[in-house]
Amino acid sequence: MPAASEPRLPRTWRPLGVRMAGLVFGLGLLVVCIVAWWSFDAEVRARFTTFQRGTLVFLGLLIYGAGYALARSRVVATPERLVVVNGYRRREYTWPEVLAVHMPPGAPWAVLDLADGTSQPAMGIQGSDGPRARIAVRELRELIDRQPG
Repeated sequence: MPAASEPRLPRTWRPLGVRMAGLVFGLGLLVVCIVAWWSFDAEVRARFTTFQRGTLVFLGLLIYGAGYALARSRVVATPERLVVVNGYRRREYTWPEVLAVHMPPGAPWAVLDLADGTSQPAMGIQGSDGPRARIAVRELRELIDRQPG
């Protein structure tokens, strides 16, 4: 039976601060835009062309897409592999491929050292989450150290 401090699998780490900021600022921006639009009188709203309205909608969707990409970032540890989702890109690593994880003070997110000599950012563990991120790095490090090989 695993010790109480050992992480159980499967385990998922997600950034809390980024998700909350995206939600709060995204909703805030949406409310400001809607209030601003309806504060214009009918004559001013009528002067907006279809292209201008489409451009505003496109920019809104672009901002939403960037926020969603950051919010969907995660690191998932399963008994077989480690899955890293950074934005819209997903990578899967078997445990022997992952040598270490580190997050120096002031780093934006954790970084995985891989067996092929490269490193991979793990944006699901954000440095801005403070103690929560340090705990996540410690748990992931324990999982890496526990793997055979």
